[in-house]
Amino acid sequence: MSMVKESIDIDVPVSSVYNQWTQFEEFPRFMEGVEEVRQIDERHCHWKTRVAGAEREFDTEIVDQMIDERISWRSVTGDVEQNGVVTFQRLDDAHTRVSLAMAFEPHGMAEKAGDVLGILDRRVKGDLRRFKGFIEERGAETGGWRGRIRPADTAGPSSGTAMPGAARPDEQRYG
Repeated sequence: MSMVKESIDIDVPVSSVYNQWTQFEEFPRFMEGVEEVRQIDERHCHWKTRVAGAEREFDTEIVDQMIDERISWRSVTGDVEQNGVVTFQRLDDAHTRVSLAMAFEPHGMAEKAGDVLGILDRRVKGDLRRFKGFIEERGAETGGWRGRIRPADTAGPSSGTAMPGAARPDEQRYG
């Protein structure tokens, strides 16, 4: 597995940055190569990507989500093998540091060559810069999800089933 790590400071309060990041279906607006993200339920998203002419479809599962702190995920279907975590650090009332760490398994010669050349690192850095521009220019999030997902709440990768999304008292949905 290869690893990419990037961070960026954003001139927006942590709650707004976090709320915007939970709007997965907005990712194509600032993530290069992401054509569509469809949120299936609170824990699962279906992705369509096109990178270097290669189209991929896969599903991801959120394995841990703590309000204003972190979201971690893993791929569960398709030919994309990845997992990662994005963290949100309050710097002060108006500034947030977003840090992303992602492990992935490159497939095929083109992906392996791209990995060696650092193409994914540059793409992730660009995606974070575009996210920063997106949220700073808007000045507010387009929506948000304030639920808590704990690692024990998720289905294992071998089960192939999603856990029901029953609301708990500590969850609040808006957007």
